[in-house]
Order: sequence, then structure tokens, then C-alpha cells
Amino acid sequence: MLDTNLKAQLAAYMERMTQPVEIVASLDDTPASGEMRALLKDIQEASPRVTVTETAGGPYRTPSFAINRPGENHGPRFAGLPMGHEFTSLVLALLQVGGYPPKVEQALLEQIRALDGDFEFEVYVSLTCHNCPDVVQALNLMAVQNPRIRTTMVEGGLFQDEIKEREIMGVPTVFLNGTMFGNGRMSLEEILAKVDTSGSEREAKKIAAKDPFDVLIVGGGPAGAAAAVYAARKGIRTGIASERFGGQVLDTLGIENFISVKETEGPRFALALEEHVRNYEVDIMNLQRAKALKTGAGLIEIELESGASLKAKSVVISTGARWRNINVPGEKEFRNKGVAYCPHCDGPLYKGKRVAVIGGGNSGVEAAIDLAGLVAHVTLVEFDTKLRADEVLQRKLRSLPNATVITNAQTTEITGDQKVNGMAYKDRASGEVRKIDLEGVFVQIGLVPNTEWLKGSVELSKHGEIVVDARGQTSVPGVFAAGDATTVPFKQIIIAAGDGAKAALGAFDHLIRN
Repeated sequence: MLDTNLKAQLAAYMERMTQPVEIVASLDDTPASGEMRALLKDIQEASPRVTVTETAGGPYRTPSFAINRPGENHGPRFAGLPMGHEFTSLVLALLQVGGYPPKVEQALLEQIRALDGDFEFEVYVSLTCHNCPDVVQALNLMAVQNPRIRTTMVEGGLFQDEIKEREIMGVPTVFLNGTMFGNGRMSLEEILAKVDTSGSEREAKKIAAKDPFDVLIVGGGPAGAAAAVYAARKGIRTGIASERFGGQVLDTLGIENFISVKETEGPRFALALEEHVRNYEVDIMNLQRAKALKTGAGLIEIELESGASLKAKSVVISTGARWRNINVPGEKEFRNKGVAYCPHCDGPLYKGKRVAVIGGGNSGVEAAIDLAGLVAHVTLVEFDTKLRADEVLQRKLRSLPNATVITNAQTTEITGDQKVNGMAYKDRASGEVRKIDLEGVFVQIGLVPNTEWLKGSVELSKHGEIVVDARGQTSVPGVFAAGDATTVPFKQIIIAAGDGAKAALGAFDHLIRN
């Protein structure tokens, strides 16, 4: 099942295990079970601490296997083959069940162990989804830490009947005790916040009691991370409040243009950002969404959605941007029911179906090309009279036999019943409204800055971007900004990181001069 190199890597990782591990598999004579049997054989051969047993039938999905400590039965379960992006989830589950300590703050581990209740999680994934492993790994860790928590990764491509029955149109999708729990990327902190509301209240009180910072960064993407590193290296009291560390990078699959890093993936890059920041004395406050900015006597105050407030002598705003909505009837109603924003994550769920991509820039054309390899047919719909993507991408798309390009078209509606069944657009030349029958719509029309909370407090452009000068200074003394939320042109990771460093240096210069 595994090639020689992967077997060697697995064996090296499993040397870190300190406790025996029992894998119990539910298998039959199908080819899928045969593949799982071969994988488990490779795992068993990689470490003398691992034993594998098989059962036929029973209450569990087939094929599936659970990873337990001897005498326990609440360990993580994998229904389907955990390969692709989920191979890391498999390795981490083996290590953690085998006694290797997780790289998680002790306070979070204690919060997991203190959860009172029985929790049965099911997380549906596709093996090409780069958002899914974060959710799978968080739930696996919880199952290892608390015997009243159980979790199963379900590979949607193998268990198609469940996908149809539960009308799952996007991954990751999580069910808790048989009821929909959440869609999309969720960190361990986010999951805990949803199941332990008292934990959020405790964290808000803890944050409200913090002393003022010299520099407070709001936002944890590349710009925020760079600002935090540069500020902390000056030896000043630095904090960073972030809704999710990594920001939009977490939703990016391939990164090939960050100089000195030949190739990486968004989630891996985001993890590296956080690890770099944690090497310094930076107070990282996750799951904190900014609500308002206020200025007072010598201090700047950031109000948070949690009800807490943070104060600082200077602030760097790096709240980034998010996917732009088309804002037509049906988009909101059918989100995760046929309306999607990540072709890499959700594309495999539309295998053999008809889909549309809205947007003719690089991201839209790239999405259409990727989807064409999976779906029966892809239609790209562009508002302008011509596509805006690079010519090489346009040629590739137009060469595909199952791709259609429609330009000068205004999307007017996404239709459906329980899920998407079509879309309508207006031909801007003739005014005629036309309809397309399909099962999925992928929206790829650019970004909108996360600056609504700043209206009335700092100067914004007509596009909602924070107006900054060459030093990252905003219209408010002591308030700086960096990254995709600002008027700086060319929204790129490397530019955001550079702007974050510049804004932090600007903030430090402001402090020493005032």
C-alpha cells in the first residue's frame, strides 16, 4: 500500500510512541477493505507497539478502523482510507494514542478533559480537501483526551449513500450526536468554544484583565504575524488578537511565489507563521473578532465581539479580506448545499455532476480547469466582455472538451429546492435571461476587506480599504495597518508580510517619538 519512502517515514515517526496501540478494523471482502487491510499491515510492520485485529459486521462502518490504547475503545476511527491530506491525521492519531504528547497548550487539554457530556462526532471529508485535516485532527485529539468523546472521519467519496442521505454539499461537514454541528474549517479552539460556552466567557474575562500593550496587532494572517515578530524583536510588550491565526492563507491550497519557499500549502504555511510568532514573547489571543476601535487619553481601545476590550499605546490592523459574495437570491440559502467557494475542498463531491464557476479572473479560471477533471461539465460565467485571467490559463480552459465559457453575463439567481439545481443569468448584450441546469456553483469573484468594524473611526477608501501612507500609518495617530485590508495594491502574501513588518516598525517609531 505505502511506497518504500513513506514506510520509512512512518517507521521513523512511530519510534516516538511510548505505549502499545491496538487497531481494530471492521473489514469485508470488498476492494476498499483490501486497500485498508494492506495499509494496516504496513502500519503494523512499522512498529512493534502496534497490533491489528479484524472484525466482520458489527455496528461500525465497513471498511473502518479505530486506534485505541489497550483496554479502551474511544480512540479515533477512520471510515475510508486516510490517505492524501488525511495521512497526516492518521500519523498524529497513532502518535497521540501511543503516548506522544500533542503540541497543544495545557489549558486547552484541561478544558477537553473537563467537558461534561457524551459527544459522538462524525466528520465528512474529501481526501483532496486541505481544510479537512485541521478538523479531523482536532476531533481526534479530543477523543484521545476524553473517554466520553468519540469521533469518526468519514471519507465522502467512499460513503456516497451517506453524502446523499445527509445532503452534504461541502467538506468538512461535522455532525455531533446525529445533528449538524458545523461546516468548513474549524480549529480546536473553535470546536471547544461551540461545545463549552462557559470557556468563552472565562476567556473574555481573562482578556479584559490584561494590561495595556505597547503594540497590539489585530489580525493573524501574514501581515499580522510579521508585525508581531518585528514588534516583539524590539523588546516591547506585544499582543496579537486574531479571529483565526493564518487568516485567508488557511483557505489557499498551493503557494509557489513566496520567495525562498519553493512550494508549500496554505495550512502548512499558516502553521509556520504561528510557530515563528510563538518563538517570541507575544501574547496570542485566538478566536477574537474585533468590533470597534476607540481612541482616548493616550491609549487606543479595541472592543471585541466577546464583550472584552484590549488597550494599547499603538495598534496595527491586519484583518485581511474574505471571499466576495455575488449577493443574488439563492447564494445565502444554498451555501454548503451547492454553493461553494473552495473548488479544491468541495470539488470531489461533484464528481460526474454539472457545475458553474462565477468569475473570470485567475482564481475562477483555475477553479474551472481543476473542476473539469472531476465533473461532467463546468460552465464559467464572467460579467465582463472577456476573461481577465492570464492568457495561458484561458487557452487551457478553452481546450477542455467539457468546459463552456460565457462572457458578458450577469448572474441573477441561484435556484434550488433543498439544494442547488440551477442558476440564471442575464445576457448583458441582449437583456435576455437564460437558465442553466446544474448541481453546484463555485463563486470566485475576488475579495472584500474585513473593515466594516472600522467605519467612522479611520479613513477608508470607496472600496472599504484602510487608507495608509508609505509607513503604514492610518488617519489616526498611533493606528497603523497592513495587508489586504489596506489600499496597498497587489494583494499578495509576500507583500502583506512586508507591509506588516513596515507597520510594526512604524508603530515602534511612533512610540519612541511620543
